[in-house]
Amino acid sequence: MKKRIFIALFITIVALTANAQTGLKKVYDESINPLEQIDLAVAKAKSEGKFVICQVGGNWCPWCLRFADFITNDTTISKVIDDNFVYAHVNYNPRKSGGAEQLQQAAALMKRLNNCGRFGFPVFVVLDENGSIIHLQDSSFLEEGQGYNQEKVLRFFKNWTPQAVKN
Repeated sequence: MKKRIFIALFITIVALTANAQTGLKKVYDESINPLEQIDLAVAKAKSEGKFVICQVGGNWCPWCLRFADFITNDTTISKVIDDNFVYAHVNYNPRKSGGAEQLQQAAALMKRLNNCGRFGFPVFVVLDENGSIIHLQDSSFLEEGQGYNQEKVLRFFKNWTPQAVKN
């Protein structure tokens, strides 16, 4: 009887977790090459006098989707991002089920972004207008409860604008 109760409780928890995640918009395009996506973002940033923010993660990551939802719904943060950055949700998928090409892309992505995955996901990589890494941001320092802290997130973005870095 205890085993049945445990199994029922486990299934309920899994179902609630899955349901909670589906309420968030998926923002990572899994069909594009992440390295090419970064190259396009850098080219755009250079032409606009901005930096690039790579939010590295995936649709499989609830914290990644929470952050995307958080910055989209906060107009103050959205304005800072729009004024200073080209923002890219860079899909990272190291799963073997994706095949050899996907594994190679995942490895190349981590190599290009200084093994940023060591911080967990999402992780933010700030690139200058030439595509050079100028900062890696562990997202756990921006969290608060089951979400993110506006003051900390704003501080992060404002500290890495082109104007802040170059002055």
